Amino acid sequence: MRILFIITRADTVGGAQVHVRDLSRYLVEAGHQVFVVTGEKGQYNDVLEDYSIQSYSCDTLKQPISLKQDWETRNYLIDLIRSFQPDLVSTHSSKAGILGRLACYATNTPCIFTAHGWAFTSGVPEPKRSVYQLVEKFAEPLADKIICVSENDRQIGLNCGMNSDRLITVHNGMPDIPIEMRANLVDDLHTVKIVMVARFDKQKDHQTLLEAVKDITEAQLDLIGDGPGLANAKAYATQNGMADRVNFLGFQKDVAKFLAQSHIFTLISNWEGFPRTIIEAMRAGLPVVASDVGGVAEAVDDGVTGYCIPRGNVDVLRDRLSKLVKDAELRQTMGQRGRQRYEAEFTFDHMFEKTFEVYKEVLAKRGKLDALKAELATPVSDL
Repeated sequence: MRILFIITRADTVGGAQVHVRDLSRYLVEAGHQVFVVTGEKGQYNDVLEDYSIQSYSCDTLKQPISLKQDWETRNYLIDLIRSFQPDLVSTHSSKAGILGRLACYATNTPCIFTAHGWAFTSGVPEPKRSVYQLVEKFAEPLADKIICVSENDRQIGLNCGMNSDRLITVHNGMPDIPIEMRANLVDDLHTVKIVMVARFDKQKDHQTLLEAVKDITEAQLDLIGDGPGLANAKAYATQNGMADRVNFLGFQKDVAKFLAQSHIFTLISNWEGFPRTIIEAMRAGLPVVASDVGGVAEAVDDGVTGYCIPRGNVDVLRDRLSKLVKDAELRQTMGQRGRQRYEAEFTFDHMFEKTFEVYKEVLAKRGKLDALKAELATPVSDL
């Protein structure tokens, strides 16, 4: 099978980028031909190259709306589709999803859009929220199927009038790690390490986390990620006497290594789809404290594998983190339960099976599945 992935941003490696990377890697190993198109060239293209995944950057594919550049991107994608002749196009993120669907419609190419959290979900500022809701409602019929990474996202789509037959929920999943990469929560600790992995931008709420941790003096906070809000976060930590307890570690390729050295994972956000970093933390056996936004509660079982926190609530966040910092047994119990839930529901194989079933369903409806089975050395049904 020839599959073309389209994703907007290459300047960061967030959940959507990891999703495309893992799917592409698995498909290539299974004998399929994969090509990834990104926006302006960035660190993500290097990551794909490290995994021997072919990619190309399109300089006009950018987040801000620009009729001229968006039209140029649409035409570029049409030319690429006609040249590469994919059996299926898989689009990711709002801008790539819209322009990719338009290009697929123009070329009569099967297309799937994966919504990694709608751009019009609760918490997204106006007017962006209303604009993207109108655009997504227009673009919805252009996809053969829309994969929502949480049931919450599927319900958001349905509530704004999208076709229930087109939307399907497939929770994110992650490949497993060696047992030695799991966190060790039973050591005699002098300092408990809290870690958050997130880009410093409007979607994430580092400010609330810093305010909550300010009074938890026995804990160390490790912040992994970069972005436009990094300088402000550093300034807050310095001004509030936290510089010796807050480590700004920047972008890291090997996040699993840092999770293995941590004791509590937190993700404090204004909005989310279904965060992959939470799955990574559960995979490592860490208790998770996260904002109750988007599909977070579909992963974090409140009071069992961690805690779900009301958005922007410093007091509740401080209370839950303090409980975990002071109680090693509670950390261990919640971390073990999170690991068990990962194994039962959020492995990569579990996600891939469901995703590939969507691929097959789309191709079958388009009358292409039988021809592909004949071409492949390994039958589609066996992959």
